[in-house]
Amino acid sequence: MLCSKLCEGIFKVLVKDIPTTCQVSCLEVLRILSRDKKVLVPVTTKENMQILLRLAKLNESDDSLEKMSEFPVIVESLKCLCNIVFNSQMAQQLSLELNLAAKLCNLLRKCKDRKFISDIKCFDLRLLFLLSLLHTDIRSQLRYELQGLALLTQILESAFSIKWTDEYESAIDRNGPPLSPQETDCAIEALKALFNVTVDSWKAHKESDSHQFRVMAAVLRHCLLIVGPTEDKTEELHSNAVNLLSNVPVSCLDVLICPLTHEETAQEATTLDELPNDKPAEKETVLKNNTMVYNGMNMEAIHVLLNFMEKRIDKGSSYREGLTPVLSLLTECSRAHRNIRKFLKDQVLPPLRDVTNRPEVGSTVRNKLVRLMTHVDLGVKQIAAEFLFVLCKERVDSLLKYTGYGNAAGLLAARGLLAGGRGDNWYSEDEDTDTEEYKNAKPNINLITGHLEEPMPNPIDEMTEEQKEYEAMKLVNMLDKLSRRADVKDPHQDGG
Repeated sequence: MLCSKLCEGIFKVLVKDIPTTCQVSCLEVLRILSRDKKVLVPVTTKENMQILLRLAKLNESDDSLEKMSEFPVIVESLKCLCNIVFNSQMAQQLSLELNLAAKLCNLLRKCKDRKFISDIKCFDLRLLFLLSLLHTDIRSQLRYELQGLALLTQILESAFSIKWTDEYESAIDRNGPPLSPQETDCAIEALKALFNVTVDSWKAHKESDSHQFRVMAAVLRHCLLIVGPTEDKTEELHSNAVNLLSNVPVSCLDVLICPLTHEETAQEATTLDELPNDKPAEKETVLKNNTMVYNGMNMEAIHVLLNFMEKRIDKGSSYREGLTPVLSLLTECSRAHRNIRKFLKDQVLPPLRDVTNRPEVGSTVRNKLVRLMTHVDLGVKQIAAEFLFVLCKERVDSLLKYTGYGNAAGLLAARGLLAGGRGDNWYSEDEDTDTEEYKNAKPNINLITGHLEEPMPNPIDEMTEEQKEYEAMKLVNMLDKLSRRADVKDPHQDGG
């Protein structure tokens, strides 16, 4: 009760013409109090919301953000609005009535290219994320009426300082500094808001939207190839990029890979010449100047996704939230784009040479994924098995070669493929090539475990002639007893 009265008193003070420092102090107290849902009930009114909108410069469509002295007030007002909207259903309804989403987009346009007001952008984006999370109607409004897809993509471009070299290709400064903490936070908030705006895009999208989705995918490719101020921030940035890529129509994900430039092509040819001739399979994937190249295509972004997936596996926890999005993304990319599938197959399922260990034993990406095929979480093991199945072009015999029948049984039973065959999707008919080591070991590989087992010793080899004769007579007597029992007629089977 006392806190509610304090909030009411703060709003009465904020209406007055007071110094900026006093406004900031009042808003800081209000921000702390607004974390309590009970406190907000009596003070969440249209009039109070409008006070905060005015202080956050959300009511002034024509005014530019020139007075730097007002920036702390704007930031604190946005922080208060974030807390109030998140904790109060009344505030959420008032946000619709006051058209808060449109006002936030207008403020974003004012500060889109202004580096020195990143805190304003960050909390504007956070509030936009909260609104789009809590109200499905706002997602549609942002997407179509407010052109939120283009606006938020431009915010990302600005945060990453992207310079376009082609329609869907950006220049990557490999020696440049990492993103600043402020730029990273802005980018993360924009990625989260974009996720809500595009959450249903993979189901259906207009053909006219393809260009915008490709631009966004190109921006996300750039995002995957840069780093944040710390390792944790980089992982958070890439994690949100992965989530957003999952919403992009799979047909637009072709921009994640791009043909090499003339200079890169020359470098690749030099690298190929340097590789030994006795390793033709390894010549398809080369690394030059930290650029992963496959079949004349730049695969850096896909390689980053693969490394991100492996790190999430190594964490050993929260697989459903942390691992399944990137696994699903790689699976769909592999199913739709041949070059991506072939590159991932080369990285995850290289030609088998050593088959002495079980497929699930070891530290390679393949070993880790095979272990996930028998995970206790049904969703995790299904997507792990599906990923490997797609890499094998949905051919049962190819999957069994890399995983063993025991690990693959769950997927095959669900697909009705226990007897063999292949899935429903069409893939190119290029043949897999087996290594000589695998060909020589293949006749002795246990199909259930998927590895080469040592032949079992013959117990008769260590017996003396007397022991062999004894065992033979023992077997004869047993067979004789069985024969006599079969000849004795069972009285219960007598038809009389």
